[in-house]
Amino acid sequence: MEDREKSILDEAHEQLTEEQKKKLEEIIEEEEGVTRKVTGFWNIIITVLAAAMSLFAIYATIFPVTTQILRGVHVAFMLVLSFLYYPMAKKFKAKVNLIDIFLALVGIACIAYMLIDFEDFIYRAVTPEMWDKILGIAFIILILEATRRSAGLIMPLSCIPFLIYAYIGPILPAPWTHRGYDIERIVGHMYMTLEGIFGVPIDVSSSIIIMFTIFGAFLTISGAGKFYVDFAFTAMGRKPSAAGRSVVATSYLLAMASGSGVANTVAIGSVAYPMLSKAGYNRDDAGGFLAAGGMGALTTPPVMGAAAFLIAEFLRISYVDVIKLALIPAALYYWGLLLMVEFDAKKFGLKAVAFEKKYTLKELAKMYWFHFLPLVAIVVFLVRGYTPAVSVLAAIITCVLFSFLRKDTRFTIPKLIEALKQGSVTVLNVAAICASAGIIVGVVSLTGLGLKLSSIIIQYAGGNILLTALFTGILLWIIGLAVPITATYIIAAVIAAPALVKVGVPEYAAHMFIFYYALLSEVSPPTALSPFAAAAITGGDPFKTTMMTWKYAMPAFLMPFIFTVIPDGRAILLHWEGVGITHGMWILFTSFVGIGMLASGASGWFLKKSNIMERVIMIIGSIGFVIPLRIGDILGIICLVVVIIMQKMRKGEITSRYSTV
Repeated sequence: MEDREKSILDEAHEQLTEEQKKKLEEIIEEEEGVTRKVTGFWNIIITVLAAAMSLFAIYATIFPVTTQILRGVHVAFMLVLSFLYYPMAKKFKAKVNLIDIFLALVGIACIAYMLIDFEDFIYRAVTPEMWDKILGIAFIILILEATRRSAGLIMPLSCIPFLIYAYIGPILPAPWTHRGYDIERIVGHMYMTLEGIFGVPIDVSSSIIIMFTIFGAFLTISGAGKFYVDFAFTAMGRKPSAAGRSVVATSYLLAMASGSGVANTVAIGSVAYPMLSKAGYNRDDAGGFLAAGGMGALTTPPVMGAAAFLIAEFLRISYVDVIKLALIPAALYYWGLLLMVEFDAKKFGLKAVAFEKKYTLKELAKMYWFHFLPLVAIVVFLVRGYTPAVSVLAAIITCVLFSFLRKDTRFTIPKLIEALKQGSVTVLNVAAICASAGIIVGVVSLTGLGLKLSSIIIQYAGGNILLTALFTGILLWIIGLAVPITATYIIAAVIAAPALVKVGVPEYAAHMFIFYYALLSEVSPPTALSPFAAAAITGGDPFKTTMMTWKYAMPAFLMPFIFTVIPDGRAILLHWEGVGITHGMWILFTSFVGIGMLASGASGWFLKKSNIMERVIMIIGSIGFVIPLRIGDILGIICLVVVIIMQKMRKGEITSRYSTV
């Protein structure tokens, strides 16, 4: 590739120091596992198996296969590739050993045994035979080991207490007691039915999530991800807020290709931080902004985090319905983020920063306009009623066909193989987490634990809907400290959502609440991986960067309570059913004004730099505006007017700590 054609993203990655690259690799490995670096024979084997896994998923989308075959084969590929691609420990990164091969073969045996005569196999679930128990126990151990390798130790350790709980039920004190289940019954439920490991989470992983990871791989290999970065940065101009706007725009576009908050943060941060630094952001502010942008992309349609696909499955609604539920909250989130960019530009006295453009916006659009077509294809096919898997397949085909318009983007055979490989290896840790989460879901369904926990939460909350939501949010934060986003959502869906439903929250609102708070675990200490990744790039303090991320992500912490606790709030923010147009437009308008006031209060700037009292008044007013009640609107208007008067009467302008930059 000529130097003129080198991407902004490529140049930014080249500028990272070896120390920064090492830190980033450690953070990514913490979330996605230590990967094996092999060449030769084993690299070929991993490539062939990974490509086959992707091709099977594509085949199953075109020619539907039976449920047990789809889920079973998906798990078989996941196990084999996990043992070959993820080493037992870091010191084994360079080679595949006999233990890995043995575990992979046992995994194949467990799935083959299940599929040979599935009808008779599932019929024996209540009274397993000897080989059922032996292979079932081995299978559960393999799932936990694959999860440990690909996603860390916490998730497997979280599954073990649930298995113990299922066994020791009779000796537990009330209200935790239950009839108790022996090893045979537990193994039968987890291994021999479609309600345990092969339950809903694996169903979604095998039919939808893998198709989206394949899609992301095709976008990346085609160069679409690099184009989105170049396009966003070129489009934002030279204003003081241009660097911040570029982060917001790029975080959304790049999420289509990455699907990970950490990956999004790293990709954007390596490009954007030099510009943010030159504009006047300090290390912690810049890192917090980068992490908030990366996290927000996972809440934004049409392609969201993996948990969004699980919402559709748990609620038994279409993915289009999930997109509709997420549309306005996502718009409000990015509205708040954009306003903070503008406020920061004034508060910090930011400077306009120019960067060398390889092409003008018009030239970029003329050369690479077709990279937007796969995203359009997804939306069109979803709106026309096709399933998410079919819609993504159409987008993949669109990506491949239009890549031939340019020599540097067209798919060759090696590129196709690499895209198929990356699509599968990217889904491995999510698939392993879904399989392990199936153990937890299976225990909850077997023992009725979900109803018990719901009753306990409601009891502590005294039946109050606000306190129930608050306790649920705290529970999700605690769970999110230990386990990844997808697992956090799945666990909460079966143990926390019923509590919200019991106190009068509609199911769809309850699941959107836990979806948002599961995502927020990505930016919550002490395991806030996205802010930590941003801090590794900026050289900032990880804890201070996390605190700044909280500032930028504040709307995301508030909105779930609005559409959970207040009926009109969920009616407007999630759907418009039974709401008049005039009333709805007014509430929508006040919601945007309220989020703007929240951004002002969090940033510390409105017409000029705000003092503590003005910031508090703005935050109180923002809550009043966002709450869709007349008394709230009156409170919001009063607070807004009061701050305007206070700032107009205050002479001069408080200079910022960045005014000398």
